[in-house]
Amino acid sequence: MRALIQRINRKLVADNETLKVSRGGRAEQDLGRYFIVDVSFNGVVRKNVDPEALGRELGVLHEYEHVAEEA
Repeated sequence: MRALIQRINRKLVADNETLKVSRGGRAEQDLGRYFIVDVSFNGVVRKNVDPEALGRELGVLHEYEHVAEEA
């Protein structure tokens, strides 16, 4: 999962965006486990992001690759 997030962030940097992971119960409840932030104005632009689907959408995760959650 960590490698996928790095790939996604390398792709999103062109749009001044980054994929973040929630750190805490309230943040996860409000934003979901993963969310995208626009770093130019430090605001959330997308909530409840599925990193695997986003990776495939951006072309950084190929059909033959799969994602394993970190322990």
